[in-house]
Amino acid sequence: MTHSHTPKAMLFLDFDGTITRRDVVDVILETFADQRWLTFEADWRAGRIGSRDCLQAQMSVVKATRRQLDALLESIEVDEGLTDLLELTVAQKISAHIISDGFDYCINQIVSRALNGHAQLIKSVCASHLVLRTHPCRTEFPYFHQSCGHGCATCKPAVMRLLNPTNVPTVFVGDGLSDRYAIESADLVFAKNELARYCRARSIFYAEYENLADVDRYLKRWLTARSFLTDQRRRRVGA
Repeated sequence: MTHSHTPKAMLFLDFDGTITRRDVVDVILETFADQRWLTFEADWRAGRIGSRDCLQAQMSVVKATRRQLDALLESIEVDEGLTDLLELTVAQKISAHIISDGFDYCINQIVSRALNGHAQLIKSVCASHLVLRTHPCRTEFPYFHQSCGHGCATCKPAVMRLLNPTNVPTVFVGDGLSDRYAIESADLVFAKNELARYCRARSIFYAEYENLADVDRYLKRWLTARSFLTDQRRRRVGA
């Protein structure tokens, strides 16, 4: 993606459970899939398969029409702090992007509704692709599935490098195990739930948050103190 100027920093947001209050893929599976999806989930959590193979298998046992899926997406709530956080990024010349193993169809619908016509606050959405005109629906993985050694649906570190050719400081906000590789490419990590537990177990520096209003507040504090840009190399995760 081409920008007219180099941003001061880049903000990478996970989607499911980070922007949304519930994991959208899990809600789809719980509502429309047969119980085999749980077996695939267990295989992924045990490390026997990557998230790409897991999602492909899980979505193959989903039975839902586009209308049913759209109705479900309408019920998904978004973190109330999203708009304020994105407005902060605009004011501070921070470029905001969504990177997710989840599906672009779901993300675009939910974000468009949540931002009420201001979806341009998000510079890009990098996610798995869902083709609904087939039965069962077809999944595609356009973001580096050939080169991702972990078998991820979306190779988040590769996306972060692609979108950041000038190597400006990066902030990552996530909540789950699918985010554990992304934090290796971030200067500052916000984590909760499974991702926070993963960071604690490995003594990885992170800032814990409950909602995006926390992230907004913490970023304002660091930007005001000028510590974010001066200390970001010291805070690099996984160096």
